[in-house]
Amino acid sequence: MSLPVTALFAGINILLMCWLALRVIRIRQTGISLGDGGNPQLQRLIRGHGNAAEFMPLGLIMLGLTEGMGAPGWSVALLGLVFTGGRLAHALHFADILPEGKWRAGGMMATFAALGLGAFGLIGHALFLAL
Repeated sequence: MSLPVTALFAGINILLMCWLALRVIRIRQTGISLGDGGNPQLQRLIRGHGNAAEFMPLGLIMLGLTEGMGAPGWSVALLGLVFTGGRLAHALHFADILPEGKWRAGGMMATFAALGLGAFGLIGHALFLAL
């Protein structure tokens, strides 16, 4: 089974995760090999990378299941756009590119909106098929 919409958003999210990791690595090259060394910038980047590692798998599983269960491509793409947009806004906040708190909050709101909508869709579809 081919999941082209999920593949597209998986690729984008993987690139975003690599970008976050490279930003952490760049600061680690200053001599902080483990932990954060008390460096506030590194603490922020580690947390941003960790948050992405916690939420991206959920979003990609949701997209794959939604697409695999036969949802229209446009609806999977819309979920993917909202989810990935949220992840991007959140990452840009933690990378200090858009440091205002509204980007962090907006990113999490978009992330939770996509995850919540996708979860209800999956539950509804599964119940419909089971009954």
